[in-house]
Amino acid sequence: MPDRSRFIGTKTSTPTEGWYSTLLHELTHWSGAEHRLARTFGERFGDDAYAMEEMVAELGAAFLCGDLGITSEARPDHADYIGHWLRILKADRKAIFAAASAANKASEFLMSFSQTQQREAA
Repeated sequence: MPDRSRFIGTKTSTPTEGWYSTLLHELTHWSGAEHRLARTFGERFGDDAYAMEEMVAELGAAFLCGDLGITSEARPDHADYIGHWLRILKADRKAIFAAASAANKASEFLMSFSQTQQREAA
């Protein structure tokens, strides 16, 4: 992750929102490792499987940003980013459901760390 100070505000987000949404995107990727959620959509930039993993990471970041109160509105640049993978959605009408399901599992997995810490602190 780039240092937080490197994030600047944009038309659609504050520096803080940008940093957290990027962090949550990367953590969603992290959750897919074999010893975590074993999600293997792709490894090579540009292939369809990689595009699917990018959709999962973007959706996961959006879910987590909403759950954590970082931002409650979808950002237009995130929608554009997901739109970049339109060929996947056109080729398989169920792809969005598979991506959303995987993103939901990832966000629940990541949120479980917070819930564990809260139980331990009580």
